Amino acid sequence: MKKLVMSLLGNAARKNLRKFHPKVVAITGSVGKTSTRQAIAIALEAKYRVRTPMKNYNNEFGLPLAILGEKSPGKNAWEWLKLLKRAYTKKDMPEYLVLEYGADAPGDIRYLAQIAQPDVAVITAVSPIHLSQYPSMQALIEEKASLGDFVKADGAIFLNDNDETVRLMRGRYGSVSVMMYGIESGDAKAANVRIETVPEESFDPGEVFAVLKADVSVNGETIALELINCLSASALTAALAALSVAVHFGVPLSDAARALSEKLRPVAGRLNPIPGIKGALIIDDTYNAAPAAVTAGLDALLRFTPGEERDRRIAVLGDMAELGTLTESEHRAVGAHVARAADLFLAVGPNMGLAADEAVAAGMSKDRVERFNNSVEAGRYLDKIIQKGDVVFVKGSQSMRMEKVVKDVMAEPLKAPQILVRQDGKWLAT
Repeated sequence: MKKLVMSLLGNAARKNLRKFHPKVVAITGSVGKTSTRQAIAIALEAKYRVRTPMKNYNNEFGLPLAILGEKSPGKNAWEWLKLLKRAYTKKDMPEYLVLEYGADAPGDIRYLAQIAQPDVAVITAVSPIHLSQYPSMQALIEEKASLGDFVKADGAIFLNDNDETVRLMRGRYGSVSVMMYGIESGDAKAANVRIETVPEESFDPGEVFAVLKADVSVNGETIALELINCLSASALTAALAALSVAVHFGVPLSDAARALSEKLRPVAGRLNPIPGIKGALIIDDTYNAAPAAVTAGLDALLRFTPGEERDRRIAVLGDMAELGTLTESEHRAVGAHVARAADLFLAVGPNMGLAADEAVAAGMSKDRVERFNNSVEAGRYLDKIIQKGDVVFVKGSQSMRMEKVVKDVMAEPLKAPQILVRQDGKWLAT
């Protein structure tokens, strides 16, 4: 039954694409897909009608649902029947579809590209997440890179010049136009980058906690860009990708930049600063975890200047999953980074215990490192020790459920369904 529904969904998506001919913007990478997708959608909306899914619909079921503008009915067979009927009788479709193409295993990109061939492909960054599903790191890189192979002949490919692995893909795509974007380099680039954080003794709901500022140039035209509450370079690279794609499709750079400044905000669970209890600030990065993303988050934590001597930078990190043979080395590398970025380290899970060992080896005092079996234990401990002026970075792989830590210490828990990840019935039951 599952395969039948998957086949019918895919066929309905293809039928609608042939009927309405929207432009398809496809995004893949190990990290940054969702932030980049949302940024591109915002920039294109400055001129066009755009559809992008609210959730991460990026697999064999999700991509067709995103194309059709539908939500998954879960296990409700009757609702699936009604959805499929609607899918085959659509009357309209937006001019642009901005979609994620997930690649959890070999062949995923090809399958998704055969449903929706991209007019434009964007490749964000490659990290060893899901490496356990591939025979080697090179096989994972090849899977991500293959998205560009499916771009239409008159299309374009946009590559992150700041990711060394992605940069090396530039020469593989033949006659298809390739554009590079990045901080300080690329066809679209940012210079004079600064993230201004407000030194605070207490963080309160409704405040602006940080502003990312940069001068961005696309094809020789330069404009100032400001992004509210965006805490890392990854937000800026997402904006650069968005500006590149928007200009490619004829959106004036000034219009696209204005739209990003007004509307682009951190995605739930992706370096999202939210007020915590007792006047603390929580950097919620709990959607998932890859080594590069953890490092970027720790760098964001380091940018905050404590308002008083007793205020602390606290890293609460859960295990990073699916790293295969790199599990130990990547966790130890994170631990060494924690020692430089944080005053207190709460390590959750056995693999992050290796990071705790490495943090101590790198000079972090043992009495500033705590170890926990799960996120519930860590949340309860943090609730007891958190204080006014603390800045807390929380991250871990999806399986670690680190959003439970954030929920324990957020100032407005009634807003959890709107602010945190994994707040629907299925997840709340586990």
